[in-house]
Amino acid sequence: MSVAFDWTVRVYYEDTDAGGIVFYANYLKFFERARTEWLRAAGIGQQQLLEDEGAAFVVKSASLDYHAPARLDDVLSIRTTVEKLGRASVQFSQQAWKGEQLLTTASVKVGCVDTATMRPRSLPDSAAAKMRAA
Repeated sequence: MSVAFDWTVRVYYEDTDAGGIVFYANYLKFFERARTEWLRAAGIGQQQLLEDEGAAFVVKSASLDYHAPARLDDVLSIRTTVEKLGRASVQFSQQAWKGEQLLTTASVKVGCVDTATMRPRSLPDSAAAKMRAA
């Protein structure tokens, strides 16, 4: 599962710190949005998954490394790749790029939970099939 999905985001004033660079925690927001857009592009709507299946995705773990800063008005490309699709989880590799410059890398594991109990559950069959196809 090595097909990469790219999503573009612009850095706004609200994303920066007093030094004018992207505040480190905001990369988590960029990566979250990119994973959501990857799901949407694969034909998986999170609201519909919640309503029809009683399933939701939650972040189990995240590890980030910062290589270079992004600044106000920069246009970033967030690259998302599925490293492993498990029975109840998805392991993502994500990167933030400004042109040819790698800014940030992340490894994010997302689990599927039953929204009634918040306990782990298998990925719904339809969602898993769409993820494999993406």
